[in-house]
Amino acid sequence: MTTHAPRSPLLEPTGVPPATGRWLDRVDALAPLIREHRDRAERDRVTPGAVIEALRDSGIPRMWVSRRLGGGQVSLATGSAVLQSLARLDASVAWQMGVQGAVGRLSDYLPEATARTVFADHSGLVAGSVHPTGRARRVPGGYRLDGTWAFASGSAHADWLVCAAAVTDGPAAEAAPEGRPATRMLFVPRRAARLLDTWHSLGLRGTGSGHFEVEGTFVPEEFTVEGAAMRRPPPRRPARAYAVGYYDFGPFTSASTALGIAQDAVDTFRRTLPGTEPSDAVAAGFARAGMRVRRAGLLLADSARRTSAHGRDGGAPLGALVRLTAATVAADTAAAVDALYDLAGARAVYAGGRLERCVRDIRTAVKHITLSPSHFEAEGRYLLADGPALHR
Repeated sequence: MTTHAPRSPLLEPTGVPPATGRWLDRVDALAPLIREHRDRAERDRVTPGAVIEALRDSGIPRMWVSRRLGGGQVSLATGSAVLQSLARLDASVAWQMGVQGAVGRLSDYLPEATARTVFADHSGLVAGSVHPTGRARRVPGGYRLDGTWAFASGSAHADWLVCAAAVTDGPAAEAAPEGRPATRMLFVPRRAARLLDTWHSLGLRGTGSGHFEVEGTFVPEEFTVEGAAMRRPPPRRPARAYAVGYYDFGPFTSASTALGIAQDAVDTFRRTLPGTEPSDAVAAGFARAGMRVRRAGLLLADSARRTSAHGRDGGAPLGALVRLTAATVAADTAAAVDALYDLAGARAVYAGGRLERCVRDIRTAVKHITLSPSHFEAEGRYLLADGPALHR
């Protein structure tokens, strides 16, 4: 039996279900390879192919895809635990696998034959962007796609790219709410795009999250998903993995990675202290930071349970809970990592140190829209108007 990636006693879970443990064992088997290549990934700004191939062989990129499509169809709790464990090894790897979880959810919305083509018949990553910075013009049988997209994590190892676009003409545009163009997610083969070397970042450097361009590419209707449909649970069918809307599921991937980064910071800080007697200020600061991380983990686990139970009928209250959870996890984990960095003093300033990398990675991760502090404002207005009581 393997030993899972180190956790400080403060953060040790009370029990790991057997199904989750089996997936964590897969991470443990990958740990030596990930450690071996993480510095190279940092330098090259892309994760080496050997690591991606090993992840693929383990099933982790498709762990949140339906079993009928060859995926793992793991629970939210299990997938979150896997991402946390990966993030304690290399946050860039965890981030890319989180993106695979988020993009993989679109397999529930695509026509089943298309989902099988993209997610089962190809073994490469499926990368891209769901932010509609492209333009899709309706033509017979589908759409003509143009645009440039950013933050395509894992695109160097992708077989397919998802491109979010505004529909610029036709019935879809006429039916859009509030006079705004409707949006669609359009899937194109990697060969139809041009990858741009733009990923020069503070943190998460190994994700290769550069821009990409598509020009005048025809996309058949069946390789697209209506943007508005993603706000609802996908239609019932045998190959559906989860009865949870896309936007009530996606934040768990980014929040889980942020949590794993903070857990790594706690463990790293403890390893810097052997042989020294911490001052009262250091001891108290460490305890506060550790409890911030533990609080974030408990909150994320609670929201995962509620989402799994009420994805089909949770509606606006569930969406508010998920977004507020993600924003709170981001705030708590970033604050904990910052505090530990300050407590470490001069020991933390050297480039390439684990704690220094945690700071860079967490500060990059929490810039993602799913972890934005703007959720407090938007959901606060909803809760004040007619939302549920969060203390229940």
